[in-house]
Amino acid sequence: MVTHNVNAEIVAIGTEILLGEITDTNSVYIARALRDIGLNLYYMTSVGDNERRIADVIRTALARAQVVITCGGLGPTVDDMTRQGVAAATGRELVFHQVLLDAIAERFAGFRVQMTENNRRQAYLPDQAIVIENPVGTAPAFIVEHEGRVVISLPGVPREMKFLMTERVIPYLRERFELGSGVIKARILRTAGIGESLLDAQIGDELLQQSNPTVGLAAHTGQVDIRITAKAASMDEADRMIAGVEQQLRERIGAYIFGVDEENIQDVVVKLLQNQQATLAISETGIGTPVSRALEAAGQNIVRNTEIYTNPAALRLALGETSDIPIRTLAEKAAERACRESDANAAIAVVSEPEVIENADTEGGTAIAVYMDGSVRSRVYGFGGQSDLAPAWVTTWSLSMLWRMIKETSDGA
Repeated sequence: MVTHNVNAEIVAIGTEILLGEITDTNSVYIARALRDIGLNLYYMTSVGDNERRIADVIRTALARAQVVITCGGLGPTVDDMTRQGVAAATGRELVFHQVLLDAIAERFAGFRVQMTENNRRQAYLPDQAIVIENPVGTAPAFIVEHEGRVVISLPGVPREMKFLMTERVIPYLRERFELGSGVIKARILRTAGIGESLLDAQIGDELLQQSNPTVGLAAHTGQVDIRITAKAASMDEADRMIAGVEQQLRERIGAYIFGVDEENIQDVVVKLLQNQQATLAISETGIGTPVSRALEAAGQNIVRNTEIYTNPAALRLALGETSDIPIRTLAEKAAERACRESDANAAIAVVSEPEVIENADTEGGTAIAVYMDGSVRSRVYGFGGQSDLAPAWVTTWSLSMLWRMIKETSDGA
């Protein structure tokens, strides 16, 4: 028997998450693990190390999900409040377990480290909690079954969390909710050269609004991802469901799809250039060498020539421009010259004001241009070379633009 529509919720606990000191990768891992066994995940919450707020968040989660998984806050210090929060949310007392303290002491002895008194806190669990043995760490994890629902509390150390999630929690959930072989599987189609709103219109409402598989869009720098998600009794069935929707999507917007799942635009562009035995010239001004580095990271040698200038004034001088031409025009001229002088098949030029963080888009702080077969395309942005966004944006957008030009040339040949 397969139980459908089991809803789960993840609660990440730790003030350091809210302060931006760490990135919550644990919730991402847990979400994927839950997806793979067919659980629905509608909410992910972050909360600081405060007993009352933790309890409030867990109560809210229990009101809308059968499975609540907390991560973090199980350590020995005074700000580790997860045990107290779960107990308060489920109306239980904390109970001391000597056997847990003995196990913690044994692990410390194995490390040849003296256990401190504050580790005693970790031996307290909510009344009637099911202990999850943690052979890879010192923080005991636990499960509280409450009014037909469950709260599962895992440590925040990624290595410990991943082990317990795989070896203890997933088997428990499969048995507890009779999940059988039910799965949720996703496939990502990666697109470039088209905006989110136009992509939405070309896909159409009947696909975007269907319930299983679902189709969703996620815009990123210079590209839009299309996520197809299927819920099925088996992986094979999910694959068949996804394949049917993917075929419809490719019929409608296939010209813009450059890759699937983990493929990135750098690798795809490099492969296209290699297949055509084509080379690329790059000119980068006022921003360092983000495009060159991205292509180097792809592990391929397709760049024929690279020019680097410290600022637009230096580039103007190299181009022999005496007038203060717009930054977009400057990028277009730089791309054309780089291509012709290096005898490359295509060129990318990035021109950025190195001292600028943010301008209005109408003013422009950075421009990119791609030149190929006598044609040039360009864009201008409001951020400058000092912006944290600049390297990722110019790399993804310029390579996406180049990919589109290569594809159009190939399709028209």
